[in-house]
Amino acid sequence: MLDCITLEPDSPATACVIWMHGLGADGNDFVPIVPELNLPTGHGVRFVFPNAPTMPVTINGGYVMRAWYDIISAELDKRADEGGVRRSQALIEELIADQRSKGIAADRILLAGFSQGGVIALQTGLRHPDKLAGIMALSTYLACADSLGVEASAANRQIPLFMVHGSMDPVIPVALAKLSKARLETHGYKVEWHEYGMPHSVCAEEIDDIAAFLKRVLAL
Repeated sequence: MLDCITLEPDSPATACVIWMHGLGADGNDFVPIVPELNLPTGHGVRFVFPNAPTMPVTINGGYVMRAWYDIISAELDKRADEGGVRRSQALIEELIADQRSKGIAADRILLAGFSQGGVIALQTGLRHPDKLAGIMALSTYLACADSLGVEASAANRQIPLFMVHGSMDPVIPVALAKLSKARLETHGYKVEWHEYGMPHSVCAEEIDDIAAFLKRVLAL
């Protein structure tokens, strides 16, 4: 199972957010954001930040770094290595099973991810067989879109979907994120969309919107 950084709540955990980092980062990347969410006292939310496996990344000259999948081309329609995406999906499924073994119900587990991590959050959450609490897809896009129609989980057809993106993102253009949103809506998903005047990053307004989403879907 993946190595993870885990932040336990002060009160017994009744919910869990599994939050995946972006390419070349690690589980520490989003740890500092948790206090900034200003969740209510006694919120009972465990935050799990897994470290992606290390692998050579083709687009970066084969340099070995933490990655959820290989990026084989700069062309947007060939960006993701589907085999790698599915391997990481299986790794996140292991983390979900681990949290359930610790007493957290599936519908109290939320998947979140930034960039590559957001790809895996969408990939896993939309296909997970049991109802989850929600998905937060930050500065990311929908991979393996052609197979979603046959692989989508009936239990998560109504899953709360939160997508945010920077209008000045040079890494994943906002047009690709909007195309992903449209494809999700074509499949009947309702997407809560936020766009900010930022590059491939996170901003204060986004953190406030993340906090509001978590409070709503986890009834905090």
